[in-house]
Order: sequence, then C-alpha cells, then structure tokens
Amino acid sequence: MEIVPFSSEYSSRTRSFVLGVLSEEGFDYDPLKDSDLDDIHYSYFHDGGAFFLSLNREKLIGTSAVKNLGCGVCEIKRLYLKKECRGKGIGLSLFLTALEFAKKDHHCIKVKTDSSLKKAISMYLKSGFVVVKKKNGAIWFERYL
Repeated sequence: MEIVPFSSEYSSRTRSFVLGVLSEEGFDYDPLKDSDLDDIHYSYFHDGGAFFLSLNREKLIGTSAVKNLGCGVCEIKRLYLKKECRGKGIGLSLFLTALEFAKKDHHCIKVKTDSSLKKAISMYLKSGFVVVKKKNGAIWFERYL
C-alpha cells in the first residue's frame, strides 16, 4: 500500500471510487457537494490544496484531501476507504497524510462528518479536533495550531 498525490490519470477512477463509497454508505450523489469531483486537480491544487490516493498494486483503495479555504484555514475532506480495507490503519494513514499537509500552511483545520461514522469521529477527537457544531446528522470539528 502506498499513498501518492493525485494525478490526472486517476481522474475518472477517483470520481467513480468516491461516489461508489458514498453509495455504499447510503449517500446519494449531490451535484452541489460533489462537483469538486468533476475536476479534482483544479478543485484542490488550484488554490494550494492537495488530494491523496491510497493504492494497493495500482488499485485505488482510499482517498483524502485538503481544501484551502483561505486566510490560513483549510478543510480535510474526501477521507474514503473501501470497506474491505477498513480496520487496517490505512484510513488513519490517509488522514495523517492530509493533516501533515494541512499543518504546513494553515492555523485552523476543519473537518465535517456524518454522526453515524463513529470511527472517523473517534479519530478526529484523538487527533486534537473539537466539535464546534452538530446539525441534521452532521458534525463539524476544528483544530487550531
């Protein structure tokens, strides 16, 4: 397993992968929230963010991303992992890769997740994030550096 920066050759595979994981978890495609997947390179790299892929023998098994929100603030997003790969530390590695990237140029890091994703919530809390908002089944976290 390796974690590599996103490159355009993975565009369609990454979009399909993320939408597939969302579907498995019971979430539908949302044209507003998921439009970043139409041009991942522009959506993340254009403004100083990042997008990471976890590959196992060239097979895409996970993603994570950092979206620059401006003024030293960013959001860690798109932390997804194939179901059969969970519980092996790969998700944590993807998260830590995004977190280390975020720490370089940002003083505030945000994360949003669904309240049903207990392992993700635990990981964020253990990594120093605090809950700042809960609404409609979503939880928002922040960490100041």
